[in-house]
Amino acid sequence: MAASSFQGNERYEFDCQILHHYLSGNGTINNQKLVDIFVHRSSFEFKLIRQTYAALYGQNVLHLFSNIQRNNPVARAAYLRMIEPQERDAEITRNSLFGGSVNLNTLIEIACTRPSSELQCIKQTYRSRYNSELEQDVTAKVRGGFKEILLAVLKSCRNCGGRVDMSMAMCDAKTLYEAVESGRTVDQKTIISLLSQRNSGQVKAILVSYKQLYGHEFCKSLKQSKCGQFGREVRIVIRCIQNPEKFFAKQLRMKNADAREILIRIVITRSEIDIKDVNKAFAAKTGSSIEKLVRRDFNDNSKDHKTNNIVADILIGLTKRS
Repeated sequence: MAASSFQGNERYEFDCQILHHYLSGNGTINNQKLVDIFVHRSSFEFKLIRQTYAALYGQNVLHLFSNIQRNNPVARAAYLRMIEPQERDAEITRNSLFGGSVNLNTLIEIACTRPSSELQCIKQTYRSRYNSELEQDVTAKVRGGFKEILLAVLKSCRNCGGRVDMSMAMCDAKTLYEAVESGRTVDQKTIISLLSQRNSGQVKAILVSYKQLYGHEFCKSLKQSKCGQFGREVRIVIRCIQNPEKFFAKQLRMKNADAREILIRIVITRSEIDIKDVNKAFAAKTGSSIEKLVRRDFNDNSKDHKTNNIVADILIGLTKRS
């Protein structure tokens, strides 16, 4: 047991030496070993690496990467890989609210693709880090109909315990049907109320029940003209909860100034969850793969080509993790 522990400590010390060479610029940097660290280490191992780095060099390796991540995609990828997931998501959420203009896509990404149990941890971490309630900040910063819908999803994670109740799901599916179909207008209050009271697993069960009862997806009902903008906004959120891999694939297909950041963030945050499903959804719409997207976006002949090659190898390695 002691020998195994020693070998483990020796391995993390070696990892730290590689990271130190990269961060300090001293010594020869072995790019492949650097890539291997960020592709193959687990969240628990990164915790040990952070502790080992602090013991060896008296510095917080996360802070070192954080300080240079804005203009260095390797540092950005390293930071997102090494930080605790709930810390990462709380920080991403904070930046989407206070990093300039509000980034609704990123807010939806965190609120609607994370299971309710994880979302509850993210909210607790957000409160601890920023001395503020996430719901209060969403209320203050978000405008339009998405505010109510996002607040409902954020409130719903309080009910993250317990098993899925299929009987309740059937009743809720009927409630949704009545809210959309029974009158000239949509009963928005009932839909929002239901979203705020059911966790993500229960919402998925409701959507399955809805299709069983009525022969089509709830999102199809929301396409009616009387649903208007509210219907379009709820549809986005529902689809995100129901099929997160399709949401991520759509994000990857968007062309904007944040394309590289989105690519890095999605591959890293989904690498140990559903990146293969995201890749399938992406391929179904584009006929291509995330690997080819990475090669294209990080393939250039600029002075940063070495940095871009390292990032590309990290991301491609993560897409192939089982």
